[in-house]
This record gives sequence, C-alpha cells and structure tokens, in this order.
Amino acid sequence: MMNFITYYMEHAYSCAADYASHAWLKLDLERYLDMHYVRWLAWLWYPIVISFILPIFIVVFLYASGVFLQIYKHRHQLKDAYARDFWDGARKTLAALWDGQGKIWHGYEVVGLDRIPNQGAAVLIYYHGAIPIDFYYLMANCILHKNRQIRAIGDRFLFRIPGWKLLMEVFCVEPGTVERGVQLMKEGHLLAIAPGGVREALFGDEYYCISWGKRCGFAKIALQAKVPIIPVFTQNVRESFRSLGIGRSWFRKLYEKTRLPLVPIYGGFPVKLRTFIGDAIPYDPNLTAEQLAKKVQLAVEELIVRNQHIPGSILWGLINRIYSGQNYHINR
Repeated sequence: MMNFITYYMEHAYSCAADYASHAWLKLDLERYLDMHYVRWLAWLWYPIVISFILPIFIVVFLYASGVFLQIYKHRHQLKDAYARDFWDGARKTLAALWDGQGKIWHGYEVVGLDRIPNQGAAVLIYYHGAIPIDFYYLMANCILHKNRQIRAIGDRFLFRIPGWKLLMEVFCVEPGTVERGVQLMKEGHLLAIAPGGVREALFGDEYYCISWGKRCGFAKIALQAKVPIIPVFTQNVRESFRSLGIGRSWFRKLYEKTRLPLVPIYGGFPVKLRTFIGDAIPYDPNLTAEQLAKKVQLAVEELIVRNQHIPGSILWGLINRIYSGQNYHINR
C-alpha cells in the first residue's frame, strides 16, 4: 500500500512538474511572439510616423521663423521703447510677438485703423468672442502703428488668475467703473469695452447675436466725458475659438449662480481674422445713456451683417484666407 501511495505521489509530482514546465514554455513563447509582434508593428509604422512628424517640425520651425522676422521688423521701435521705459519696451516686444502671430496664423488685418484717433479720448465697443484674441491683435496694432495703448475693462475673475496680475497691470486692464472710465477719458486715453462680457463670450454662437442686455455703462462714460464711441467687430472671431455647445443651458445656470467661466472652450483654428473699425458715433447731448447704447448696438450689428457670413462656419473662415469676396482698404 505504501509503495502504491509513494508511486502515485511521484507520478503526480512528475505530472505537475511537466505541466509547470509546459506552462512556462508557453508563457515564454507568448512573450517572445508578443515582442516580435510589437517590433514588427514598430517597423511597419515607423516610416509612416516619421513622415508625418518631420513635416510638423518643419512647419513649426517655419512658423517660429516668421514670428521672429515680424518682431525683427520692429527692432528700431523696440530699441527706442526700451531706452525710454522698461515696461514700454516690454509692451512693444509682446505687441510685436502678437502682431507676428496674428499675421501668420490668422492673416490678421485691420480695416479702418485710421478711424481710431492718433490722440484724444474715445471709447471702443467691440463684440466679445469666446476668447478675445482679436482684441489682443488690435491692441498690438495700435501700440506698433499708432504708438497708443488701449486701456481695457476686464472681468474681475481675470485678476484672480495666478500669474496674470502683472500682465493686467502692464497692459492697463482693470475692472472699471463709470467713474474710473470718465477719469480715463479726461486723461485722453483710448478705452475698450465689450458690453457683452463673459456672458457673450461663453454663450454666444455662430449666429453672432449681441448679448448686452440692459448694459449702458459705456454710454454713460461717453456722455459724461463728451467723447465719441467707435464700434468694432472682427470677422470670424467665433470660428477661431468656440465654446462647447453641449450642455449649454446647464453651464448657463451654473454661470449665473457662480459667475465662474466654466464652459469648455476649443479651437485655435487658423481662420481669417479681419477687424473692422466703424465710423465714430459723436457725442450727442440730446441722447440718454439707453438711447446711445441702442445706437451703438445697432452700429455693431451693422458691421456684423455687412462683414460676417451668418451662420459662421470654420470652413468658410478658412476659405476667407484665400478668397474674401470683397476688396478692403487694409491698414498695415
């Protein structure tokens, strides 16, 4: 009996050892085959991946070279600016950078830059895109070509973003009031305001409907300071960056409760951006603030109707890089 048990145990041990050996052999074989399969895939896709990556690097390099040349073009202005004031030099350097980036990536142009006065106060009212990148480009153009800094009114949340405080100070962005706006006008500055603000930026769409509500603070500033208002609109600004349309009503409720701009924004599409400066609306003491605000809104809407394909289309914005359908007098 003992011999039988011993024989049975030895046989079972031998079978287990054989099974384990076969299992390890199978595992090694699978690893070997997996490794060779991965190598085969790498060998197969390597030329294809490289063929796409290298052109991207070339394009990025060419893009960076173009931006550098745009900045270098303004080297004399930059040298003079740094000699006068350090922050003025910094502003002009960044303006040259933004100007170069705008011209290369968006073919950015300004139509009617001469309608912005070379001196004296004025209020600029513009339509607010998802990201006001067009205003950055317009500010850069005014700094470089008119040697004027546009002051701007920004939402208070901008000043709570870490690292942005200095940027806001250098480029003269502040959470303004009517009193502060009137003071800036009396000092002879240009002041840019987007009455639609964050609400228009986040919840506007490709139909470019103005969302100002009953806001007329900008009109009060112009009336009290007795200065003109200049309407401004940028073609395809909604096609460059867009706010997410899915769940818009939910995000709208969330914004109204928290005042936080939590709507996702996507884009960066290289569509044509062309800023149109409208005719100045002169000071009229016979108008109330509400009447003047309505008059300015109609002027901005007229710029939209005349110069924007409705509904906006990213494809059409890209086509505008090649064909605009109109001839414009471009200020460079």
